[in-house]
Amino acid sequence: MKRERGPDRLGETVSIQLHVASLPDLVEPPSCEDTEGCLQCQQGSKMVLFVTGRCHWRCDYCPLSENRREIEYIYANERRCDPDDWEAVLEEAHAMNATGTGITGGDPMMDRERTLESIRQLKREFGSQHHIHMYTSIPFQPAQATALADAGLDEIRFHLLDLELEPYLEIMGACEQAGMKTGVELPCEPDQEMRLLALLEELRDAPITFLNLNELEITVGNLDNMELRGFNISNELTAGAEGSAELATRMRTRVQHANADLPDAEDGMTRSAYGYTLKFCTSTYKDSGQLRRRFLRRGEATIAPYEQLTEDGTIVFGSIYCSPEDADAHMAEIVAEFDLPAAWMRWDAENGRLEVPLLLAEEIADEITAPAALVEVHPTYERLEVSLVWLNDHRPPA
Repeated sequence: MKRERGPDRLGETVSIQLHVASLPDLVEPPSCEDTEGCLQCQQGSKMVLFVTGRCHWRCDYCPLSENRREIEYIYANERRCDPDDWEAVLEEAHAMNATGTGITGGDPMMDRERTLESIRQLKREFGSQHHIHMYTSIPFQPAQATALADAGLDEIRFHLLDLELEPYLEIMGACEQAGMKTGVELPCEPDQEMRLLALLEELRDAPITFLNLNELEITVGNLDNMELRGFNISNELTAGAEGSAELATRMRTRVQHANADLPDAEDGMTRSAYGYTLKFCTSTYKDSGQLRRRFLRRGEATIAPYEQLTEDGTIVFGSIYCSPEDADAHMAEIVAEFDLPAAWMRWDAENGRLEVPLLLAEEIADEITAPAALVEVHPTYERLEVSLVWLNDHRPPA
């Protein structure tokens, strides 16, 4: 490592102190009316299982990126798995101490057998208490509701194509009869105000217990279509479409007031209770709440001794770039000089660097001839690198 230093520092011991990140406060408090699936998502404890990229509909507001459309791979959170590689899926669920799973796509019912098997595998591994919910836009045959319930599906959320309810009524009833908590989940399109308000009334007679509205998001996957419809991002801090949150809030208030036997905030009418609850999930909540908490949860479960978990849910550590031949010698030197256990270091062959505590890397950066850096990664299976800050003037060869 060719460390150059004064004699006064010989035998010096570096004290390593780690800061343990705490879970952030929820952007919005949970409600007793939220479904179990929503409550676990809010805590970041649900694994997101993308079972297929196949979907019939190509909705213009679909936020799915091109690299996930029509694919046959499975994604367990951010980890890409080969089709039906259940060992990898279960490994990811264990890596975040998942209390449940949300099954999505594409449309999971486009690959019904894989979806059923994923439910069976998760229930077999984690038990009946592992809560599983699923999204679909397909009004499938009622007989299939029994198969889903028998496999262990706890909750099903229907996306109504073109905001039409009638095609889904029969299967909704079958799902309710099979024992699954049944509801509707939709993006709140600000140019569909009249249709959405009418849907509130139509859903009174539907066999559901909840309606979830999501703030319509403008993403890379739907940007061109959203521009054609004249939607703008509401502000610089969110991907939400302008007007979506306002409409969803008004709809939620209407349902809440009616269910509490209160006059409507807009027209003063006292409506009868709707018979279902309405939850509104904002774009900010998904990013700052659910995703961040899930990253923190996985980071806490998988963090190495030399790493630090930040408040943003990322992991930071120090690194010394070297050849594989030099890595063992560097580790032995660090163990000898700093009394640091070997378990607090790791050779990363893919990136050609020795991972060490950040404090150690900062301490020796100016005294070694090898490149040293601060590295920040997401606590995902791929450990996506999000930043790299050099701690000295040396650089690894290109």
